[in-house]
Amino acid sequence: MEKIKNFTDLNTWKEAHKLVLMVYTHTKNFPDEERFGLTNQSRRAAVSVSSNIAEGFGRSSARDKRHFYTMGATSLAELQNQFLAARDLEYIQEEFFETLATQMTKTGMLLSGLIKSATNKAQ
Repeated sequence: MEKIKNFTDLNTWKEAHKLVLMVYTHTKNFPDEERFGLTNQSRRAAVSVSSNIAEGFGRSSARDKRHFYTMGATSLAELQNQFLAARDLEYIQEEFFETLATQMTKTGMLLSGLIKSATNKAQ
């Protein structure tokens, strides 16, 4: 296994980045009236997940790392909520929702591992 030198080496960040790309691709098809609503909020939440992973990686203390990884997890929960609304408003098809939900779950599990690791090191 190669040493992790940059946040882009983290599998968690890689999966979060995939999530960002999925969200941007599919929010292009949201109605125009959602441009400053659900579209913007979903994109911001998705980018926040990967950005907080990157920022946490760059922090020196385990406590700071845990803080930013936890912020990423809360942004992920926000994104999950937004796409439940998008599904229920029929802005996305159920098939895509299931694919996105799987990606969000995978990202969340990896992020939980980073939080747990930082928590253990902080103690």
